[in-house]
Amino acid sequence: MFLLQLDATGTAPFIAIGVLVLSVVSVVLSLTIAVVLIRGYRQGPAHRGMLWLAVGLIFLITVPELLRVGLPTATDIGTVGRSILVSGCELFGLGTILWTVYGGEMR
Repeated sequence: MFLLQLDATGTAPFIAIGVLVLSVVSVVLSLTIAVVLIRGYRQGPAHRGMLWLAVGLIFLITVPELLRVGLPTATDIGTVGRSILVSGCELFGLGTILWTVYGGEMR
């Protein structure tokens, strides 16, 4: 018989599991969309914009989610350092998407 023991600091274990499940779902969905964008880039007439949208999406959603979960688990980085890294990745992703949408690729 499989018994799962849960211990969460600061909240109920089921809330912690819910947050973790939602993080996994957002990472999976963003990677799925990125894969679709990359496939479109490879199959079409090679519009680099689709590739840059995929990169922006990954830095906007996937990398920050992984940092939010991975940094406190694997390192002793503080809350401020983690917030700076996560916000930096999100800003880079947003900037990449905006650059792509508003004509960053000169034709």
